[in-house]
Amino acid sequence: MNMNPRRTRALALLTALLLSTGQASVAATSADSALLIRGAMVFDGTGRPAYPGSVLVRDGRIAAIAAAGQALAAPKGARVVDARGQALLPGLFDLHTHWTPNARPAELPQIANLYMAAGVTTVSDFHEPPEAYAPRRAWLADIAAPDVKFAARMSTPLGHGADWGDENTTRWVNSPEAARAGVRAVAAYRPDFIKAFTDGWRYSNAADNSSMDEETLAALVDEAHRHGLKVFSHTVMVKRGKVAARAGVDVIAHSVQDMPVDGELVQLMREHGTAYAPSLAVYLPARVDGSGAAGTRPEVLRQREHNFADALRNVKTLHDAGVPVVVGTDAGMTGTPHGASTLRELELLVEAGLTPAEALVAGTANSARALGVDDRGTIEVGKRADLLLVKGRPWERIADIRNTQRVYVAGRQVHGQGTVLPAGNRALSLPAQPVAPLVDDFERADGRTTLDTLRIDEADGGNDRTVQVSETVARETGGKALSVQARLSTKPTAYAAAILPLSRGSVAPVDLRAYRGIRFDVRGGTPVLRLEARALGDRRFIAPVDAAPQWRTVEIPFSALQGQPPYRGKGPVAEWKGDDVQQLVFSAGGEAGGKVWFEIDNVGFY
Repeated sequence: MNMNPRRTRALALLTALLLSTGQASVAATSADSALLIRGAMVFDGTGRPAYPGSVLVRDGRIAAIAAAGQALAAPKGARVVDARGQALLPGLFDLHTHWTPNARPAELPQIANLYMAAGVTTVSDFHEPPEAYAPRRAWLADIAAPDVKFAARMSTPLGHGADWGDENTTRWVNSPEAARAGVRAVAAYRPDFIKAFTDGWRYSNAADNSSMDEETLAALVDEAHRHGLKVFSHTVMVKRGKVAARAGVDVIAHSVQDMPVDGELVQLMREHGTAYAPSLAVYLPARVDGSGAAGTRPEVLRQREHNFADALRNVKTLHDAGVPVVVGTDAGMTGTPHGASTLRELELLVEAGLTPAEALVAGTANSARALGVDDRGTIEVGKRADLLLVKGRPWERIADIRNTQRVYVAGRQVHGQGTVLPAGNRALSLPAQPVAPLVDDFERADGRTTLDTLRIDEADGGNDRTVQVSETVARETGGKALSVQARLSTKPTAYAAAILPLSRGSVAPVDLRAYRGIRFDVRGGTPVLRLEARALGDRRFIAPVDAAPQWRTVEIPFSALQGQPPYRGKGPVAEWKGDDVQQLVFSAGGEAGGKVWFEIDNVGFY
């Protein structure tokens, strides 16, 4: 999903407010200087009742803690914060977010600002293709941001998560052998954990996607654990929850909500140490962002209300049985905004029957253990200084968690009075990179372009989906070309496409202003072939291509590319700038259910 104009304006207004008031990010307090937070009520997340005390931070970690009446002197040059009347808590976690659907890469800094303003200091991103990990990690390292953990996505063919996008973004596995091979392949990209889409039922729709069988899931989990990777699962039905628990998944990252949980599921989750991230915020019948009911058809809304009632009851049942409850929201999905949804999730846990203190532990210590990070989640000596100061007593009144005063990530103040946002947090994107004239001549044997980016297939999504094969083939005159062949789905808008990213993971834009257009060799047997340039902010530019069975060289000047309205939602037609392009896309369409083919070679700029 893409961000609607109202959401974009809201992000821009919030960012402007943060800048004008100095209320966000990398702060006056650096990680290599000392910080003394004096006189706070400390809720340390260990289960101990809140107590008055002071905390000393050095080099990004908690160096000392003193209860009331104990002396804790400020080292020379230390910044001292008078926290009387405020509560000091560990930084919050959100273990289930998507930084792309309602947050395109161009908005990464603004999303980071939203999480930090909410006191969220560790976030799990379920949405990025492995190719994007390295460039996004480098970008995040240059701005103030929560610590972002990336999930490698794995599903079954036509399973949820594989019903859109490509096999680089979500790897398809349907046997134990394929699962092990898939884990080994994604492990090379150094993901922080794996997200397995194991349940064909999503939200309140019919169970019309394929589900992962227990043998495949068990092999996936075993191989992931061999690589030191935890496994989170998309699981929303009680019977599939039992499969996930028996397979040994570490966290069920959705509510099981088709019926009340039973004793068998409780026992299996306890036996296998499976934690529970109910993601209640995304299931609210009325959306978190206030945009109204989640669904327009009365029967859908009634189903959501019924399922949500079961979701709340199941949280309480599992919690009372000793299953660790953790915090995840599915933020980035429609109506589930970043940052604000995490705070709403804590309130919903209380609504489900947890005490405010238990909800806070779910969002801190429990979440840290579930994610496998033992250096944070509690306020203890030696732990990373991810800290949150709020007015009030949120362990008694959970709504007080919204009264954020200051936030620290690894000892750096990233929100609150006196902080200054770095330039990177104000940028709308990474700076545009120069790009070589040759994009791809398809001579490499590893599936990567001449620019060293990974080629991607793309087709229409859903269960009735185009079947596509892309491979390099020999040309009669020597060298190789990319051949795309497909059987289209029965949808009227069916297509098959090859994407040539211009930067790794399509994260950074490139600057094409030194060139006049795009040149390539082409031939094909398809009634509809087009070239598309995709740019930041859901901006697309398209030109038709004539493809005859014989090879020909085509030059398309940038001036011939026609700007398109936003892919989703309303907005103006895109205008060509040339310094924000991320991908070139060749796509073929035709009669529903028909076959198409095309071949391209020597794609570049002139």
